[in-house]
Amino acid sequence: MTEYTDPPGMPEDERMTAAEFKVVREFLGLTGDWLAGHLGVSSRTVRHWEQGKFAIPDGVRLAVEDLEQRTAGFVSGIVAKLMDVPDPALITYRDDEEYRAAHPDMEFPASWHRAVIARVAQEVPAVSIVFADEVPA
Repeated sequence: MTEYTDPPGMPEDERMTAAEFKVVREFLGLTGDWLAGHLGVSSRTVRHWEQGKFAIPDGVRLAVEDLEQRTAGFVSGIVAKLMDVPDPALITYRDDEEYRAAHPDMEFPASWHRAVIARVAQEVPAVSIVFADEVPA
């Protein structure tokens, strides 16, 4: 397991709250189990952070902010590619197995991809969304 500690002199007012942590995790479409694995901590630790039982270390806040930035960049890239497409369409995946089969190099789960697609759909007018197994041959 990874040990997260605060750097010396970290101001308390910059600490991520339990509510922030949970809201961001859910906004990113990530399960507590996935995030725990990504951070190298137990699922129980993630639950405790979300319940406010343990303070969220600054290293965790920074790791979560990194996930937010990477996700935002991914969303922006897709939006930019679709803005001039006449009939934009997006494919997403029902589960991790299907997502991994299509994108073996992606570290994120299918739930993250669906959250990304939802954010893209807010930015791209009239985009259609289908599951991969619904794409006509």
